[in-house]
Amino acid sequence: MRSKVLVTGGAGFLGSHLCERLLAEGYEVICADNYFTGGKENVAHLLSNPYFELIRHDVTFPLYIEVDQIYNLACPASPVHYQHDPVQTTKTSVHGAINMLGLAKRVKARVFQASTSEVYGDPEVHPQPEEYWGRVNPIGIRSCYDEGKRCAETLFFDYHRQHNLDIKVARIFNTYGPRMHPNDGRVVSNFIVQALKGRDITIFGDGSQTRSFCYVDDLIEGFIRLMNTEPGFTGPVNLGNPCEFTMLELAEKVIELTDSRSKLTFMPLPQDDPRQRQPDIQLAKTKLGWEPKVRLQDGLQKTIDYFSSRLGIQN
Repeated sequence: MRSKVLVTGGAGFLGSHLCERLLAEGYEVICADNYFTGGKENVAHLLSNPYFELIRHDVTFPLYIEVDQIYNLACPASPVHYQHDPVQTTKTSVHGAINMLGLAKRVKARVFQASTSEVYGDPEVHPQPEEYWGRVNPIGIRSCYDEGKRCAETLFFDYHRQHNLDIKVARIFNTYGPRMHPNDGRVVSNFIVQALKGRDITIFGDGSQTRSFCYVDDLIEGFIRLMNTEPGFTGPVNLGNPCEFTMLELAEKVIELTDSRSKLTFMPLPQDDPRQRQPDIQLAKTKLGWEPKVRLQDGLQKTIDYFSSRLGIQN
């Protein structure tokens, strides 16, 4: 008897990779998505699998199905998309969490929340451990996402304490790989698309700000391991790559791998853009036996190959 798993946001970048992996592991998968940032093309190759089901659904509305596990990934994750309709972004995080927690409570399912490193805001502690409470602007242009995800974590832990719900919470740091949206405004996809098209590469600020980049396959491995830990372990757990790179280093690496003639241009840093972001992954190492394996150069090459194919550009 196959376990039945619901993945909300399952047609998105991370969700589609998770659906693929769960099917390979022998689960029956229900993928729910409203296609705001996800797309059917991300899961089209799975539609012929008899154990895969795709439904159009917005998590701000209740969903009545029978499942054993729920991965709640539904929410636009890039500033371009989550700032497009900030009220809806907050609703997706908060109402979506309430609806998925309500479903999990009704059917007694284990439920996983895809939280974010954005709960740490612009951190004063570096690298960021799970115990750090963060430094977040509650009324800024990024707050719809940051505070929405923080509230979702609150709801998950209150359902756990009040209703003894079996929860797992992951805090995701910058992730990249095939099926990223080409116009999502995130730095890896921006740099690759600009380089492939021979456009100037846009760097915000002076390029000294840092990020840590985790390849999607490594992240999904972390999801699966966290979901399958013992019931008493809730997280939150940081999942990301602790290897830190400046924006300038990333741009130069993308130019090298694409053999592009793109030049660098510099623009003012957006409001509330964090200067540093690096996960402390000691808890993931200890509890999950997990750490990233894919080198930045190798992951970037796979991502470049994907965008080259999608954009019809010979690299």
